[in-house]
Amino acid sequence: MEFQDVTATVREIVGGSGVKNGVCYVFVPHTTAAVMVSEHADPSVVEDIAAQLELMAPQHDRYRHREGNSPAHIKASLIGDSGMLFIEDGKLVLGTWQGVFFCEFDGPRSRHLLVKVVPG
Repeated sequence: MEFQDVTATVREIVGGSGVKNGVCYVFVPHTTAAVMVSEHADPSVVEDIAAQLELMAPQHDRYRHREGNSPAHIKASLIGDSGMLFIEDGKLVLGTWQGVFFCEFDGPRSRHLLVKVVPG
């Protein structure tokens, strides 16, 4: 399980888009990965989230899925595959302590995070 802070990357994409006001969509096209907005100032918050997800969907249990990665599917479903963020004055709108995280639950693998900036 890994949580990658991708806030700087998403900010760069928004800044380079030329969009002054609108929406930024982030989407993970994988069933065992997710994207979330959470606190990124204190790494223990993400560690706590990971620990609770492990309690909710432990690695070793009686899962039916033959690939053996049911816990990853469950964790990704709980966090979600997408997020929507506002853009104001050409900048991503996040709270003081918020960051955008790519969540990997079945890795390491080659993954994609899709970012779409829409004026509005």
